[in-house]
Amino acid sequence: MTSVLRRLFPLAAVASIGAALLANQVAALAYAPGSTGYDISFPQCGGAYPGGAFGIVGVNGGYPFVHYNPCLADQYARTPNAGLYINTGYDPLYTHVDGKHTTLECFVQSIFVRGSSAQKAAWGAGCSEATRSMSYATSQGAVKPSGWWLDVETDNSWSSTDLSLNQFTIQGIVDTLLRRSLAPVGIYSTPYQWRTIVGSLQITGAAADWVATGHTSIDGVRAACGAGFSGAPVRLVQYLRDGFDANYGC
Repeated sequence: MTSVLRRLFPLAAVASIGAALLANQVAALAYAPGSTGYDISFPQCGGAYPGGAFGIVGVNGGYPFVHYNPCLADQYARTPNAGLYINTGYDPLYTHVDGKHTTLECFVQSIFVRGSSAQKAAWGAGCSEATRSMSYATSQGAVKPSGWWLDVETDNSWSSTDLSLNQFTIQGIVDTLLRRSLAPVGIYSTPYQWRTIVGSLQITGAAADWVATGHTSIDGVRAACGAGFSGAPVRLVQYLRDGFDANYGC
């Protein structure tokens, strides 16, 4: 088997072992019901960190690729049961193999993905978002997260004319994280944003939903445990508490 094929073989393995791993992934992302934690990123640099039973730390600086959280190392080291989240998005610029966006390895892997040339390129961009974010996280000592979460929000760039490009980008991220890490993968979004970005298209391999809300009432937070969007179970609900993003285990 050539070196290129050795790198590509795990793509097929993701599909074949996905069902076997799914139960373990769901269990890994199942936070104790009623437990609370937090999520932090670059806006909290230099400030006091909140407390909780768990935390999720942002890898990027609000956008994929060249933007990163300069405080990741410290935040990750001080966060209990730390997970990581990465920013996501699709833009034709992201498909360029230019040393900043799509990597050569992900471009080669995308050739074997079923789809149109534009869909393959979108998958390669997602693969590269995951690869570059993982490389930065590793460089900051964030090497064994409890889980990976994809921040899927309308504030970032997405295709408004072909939602399949958004779908393939997200799928490329999920596939790459599952191939290169033992940690499970979940998705952070809202039902409205998810429908706007993905529509009724499906993502495979993501094991849990993390629902964003603006609630401050714990009753509203508990009710949001039933507001899933991707078809996976809701494991976390984000709400506001003491000026921080807090999270409630469902």
